[in-house]
Amino acid sequence: METSVDNDLITRPDLTTGRVIASTKIQEDVKGIKRVKRSHRQIRAENVFRRTLVIVALTMVVLVLGIMLTLVVQSIPSIKSAGLGFLWGKTWDPVKDVFGVYPFLLGTILTSFMALIISIPFSFAVGIFLGEYYPKGWVSNILKNTVELIAAVPSVIYGFWGLAVLVPLVRGFETKIGVDPVGLGIFTSSLILAVMIIPYAASLGRSMIQMVPSNLKEAAYSLGATRWEVIRSVILPYTRSGLFAGIMLSLGRALGETMAVTMVIGNTSLIPKNIFSPGNTMASVIANEFTEADHPVYLSALIELGLVLFVVTVVINMIGKRLIKGFSNE
Repeated sequence: METSVDNDLITRPDLTTGRVIASTKIQEDVKGIKRVKRSHRQIRAENVFRRTLVIVALTMVVLVLGIMLTLVVQSIPSIKSAGLGFLWGKTWDPVKDVFGVYPFLLGTILTSFMALIISIPFSFAVGIFLGEYYPKGWVSNILKNTVELIAAVPSVIYGFWGLAVLVPLVRGFETKIGVDPVGLGIFTSSLILAVMIIPYAASLGRSMIQMVPSNLKEAAYSLGATRWEVIRSVILPYTRSGLFAGIMLSLGRALGETMAVTMVIGNTSLIPKNIFSPGNTMASVIANEFTEADHPVYLSALIELGLVLFVVTVVINMIGKRLIKGFSNE
């Protein structure tokens, strides 16, 4: 029986059929471990793929830096005009070229964090229900499709729903507690945002809970733990970094939301007296006034407002990543 050896293939005759069979060349090292020798074509393809990934990653970095640089350059007239007073100024008067971002910064932080606080119990409940109690079945499919649909609905639809349904309900609630029954305000926009950001933390939480090793849960059950004790003492500690990552993802979504918030927040440049008062966010101001900017300083002030929103989002995400890293190291 003759066998011919190529650089990458071994050919040998089949004794039953008489045909020549080609197989990949196998190298056996000193320890007896068999390894497949890669061809030059495979090596070149792998190198090309790795370089492509590096180029894509660097492109993302350059893109983010380019966005920030553009905002900084376009904000120079406003920076020269208002200086650092732009950050803590309480008056926004484009007619007199007086621009203060403090009321909008406060409105952005209030609406986003209130929405996050409201959404966390619902997000965790949906994640635990789908990840632990009903990971499969028609109930799970219906609920997962519903959660995905909530994330896919355009924000302007949420705004219309808020005006038609949520604002009258909030107005009635304000009447009962003795607050001016406006209906539009920080609280209403926080409720809208809470509904919109639930799917992000819920979906990530469900995926993390389903990744918990079954032997950990079975060990807890074998020691007599109940379902709630397993969730509290095994699942939640094991998945806390992923759950917190979902929370930060939801917060980032809330910080940048524009249309739905603009329709129900009241759009006033005054500092809100309480959570039921009308207010404004940085994204809402940009959306409302960008087409009305009739002189360079006004336009530059709006761009600087976008720069502040960009920096706030980056800082909050960096803090979140540090906290996630701390949870992972514990």
